[in-house]
Parts: sequence; C-alpha cells; structure tokens
Amino acid sequence: MKCVTYNIQYGIGLDGNYDLGRIADAVRGADLIALQEVSRNNPQNAGRDMVAELADLLPEYFSVFGAPFGADMGSAIENGKAVTRHFQFGNMILSKTPILSWRNHLLPRMRTYDRLNLQRGALEAMVMTPFGPLRAYSVHLDHTSPAERMAQMRFLVEKALSYAREGGALTGTSELHFPEPPHPEGFILMGDFNLEPGRDEYRQITGIPDVEFGLARRADLLVDAATLASGGPGERITWIDPRHPDDRTRQRCLDYHFVHASLAPRVKSCTIDEAAVGSDHRPVWLELE
Repeated sequence: MKCVTYNIQYGIGLDGNYDLGRIADAVRGADLIALQEVSRNNPQNAGRDMVAELADLLPEYFSVFGAPFGADMGSAIENGKAVTRHFQFGNMILSKTPILSWRNHLLPRMRTYDRLNLQRGALEAMVMTPFGPLRAYSVHLDHTSPAERMAQMRFLVEKALSYAREGGALTGTSELHFPEPPHPEGFILMGDFNLEPGRDEYRQITGIPDVEFGLARRADLLVDAATLASGGPGERITWIDPRHPDDRTRQRCLDYHFVHASLAPRVKSCTIDEAAVGSDHRPVWLELE
C-alpha cells in the first residue's frame, strides 16, 4: 500500500506559477493521498477552487476536504441571489477505496498580533486497506510557535489514541439500521508538522530515547516512518525556501509520516520525491506491506 503526503502551497510552485496538473501527476498512483494548503477563494492564487480542480484531475479517487475556518472574501447579492465567497484553507484526503467515515479536528491556537496565525486542522479519514481498516490524518501544524505546535500535537495524539473510546465519527448507528464503522487501533499522521527531527516537538511525538534501550515502541508514542526504512532516514529535505532555492541553510525537513506503533512492522520504505517542483514542499511517500 502506497501513501503520500504533500503540502501543495495553494498550487504555487517553486517557479511562482499555479499548476495543479503537475501536483496531481506527482501523487497519482498512491493508494492514499494527504494534501495540505488546499484552498478556495484564496487571494494568493486568484481565488481558485482547488477542491473541485483536484477532483477533476484525479477522478479515480474518492475524496474529502476539511477547512478549519472560513472568512468572507466578497460575498454579495448578484442578480438577486446571495453568492457566498469564503476563503477556506485546509486539508484534503484522497483514496482509491471508499472513505468509510471522516472528521475534521480543530487544533488549539492562540491569537497573534504580528504574525499570521490561521486556524489549523487535522482531517481524519478511515479507509479499507489490504490489511483491514486504517485511519489516516492529513495534518498541518502552526508554523511560527513551537509551544503552539506542542499543544496541537498533544491534542491530536490524544484524539487519535482515544478513537475507540469516542467511537470516531458516529456511533449507535443500529438506530438508523446501518452498520457502524469499524474502530481500528492503527493510524498514520501524514502532513506538514513544521518541526525538525530531534527538536522538542518531535520528541514529544516519538519519545526520548533511553540511554540503554533506545526508543521502545509504546502505545502512547508514534514512530517516524523514515527511521524504520532500510538504510535509515539519511538527509531529509522536504521544504525549500522559494526565495532562496539554492541556499542549503534555508532547507528543512518538515513533512512526515508518523505511524502508530502497531503499524511499525509494516513500514517498507519512506522516500522523498526530490524532482517535484509544484510547491515549496516535496511529496513524502510511505509504503506499507
């Protein structure tokens, strides 16, 4: 099973051009796709409806979109009809198999006064796979504050781990005479976490290695899939500053697949598509077996 996560920067590539076709080509072929920075009525890309465009470009995929917020961008009465135009900026999940259920989680945030701070979210979707049902989350964390990222990760991991207790998107469906969705333990957090390996926020997710035993696989900690792939993670660059694309000091590893410990034995490979130029980020691929 092949999964890919890609922050597509509202369709703008390293060359400054809007081109969703090359983005679709970069992820086509995956069984499960997690996208971040998908927008509607965004002034930075002339207000394109990226959700509709991506559905047209990838018609063989089932999809859901989750916008953590909406802000008015010129709603008006036109020819006697109310036309709503809201700026939406969120996450998308596309799957080759039907999406059994989904939820949109709003992540904790604090008001800022000198930096843009959007309401961030994590889109949860459950799909059927060759090894049973699987939960996947398309995640986009804050980009300016480690403290806010840590609060967001604490919230998100707790939500993901409490899935069975909460019952996911809906429970008690026997009242409506249709089967209740399953409650799988395993899940993957896929996305742009805006943090680097080894930092405090990263260790909050994966744990702190023991001096003798290293990192034990625990139910309350996640595993960076790249550390399980053959040969180790090596040098990972998933974000390039489009203003200084050749400046190595402005390149970062910000995008990950964090898997639940029960899925760790299934990780076969985790790779970065270094040829992709459709965004300031690169697609990160995960293969499970």
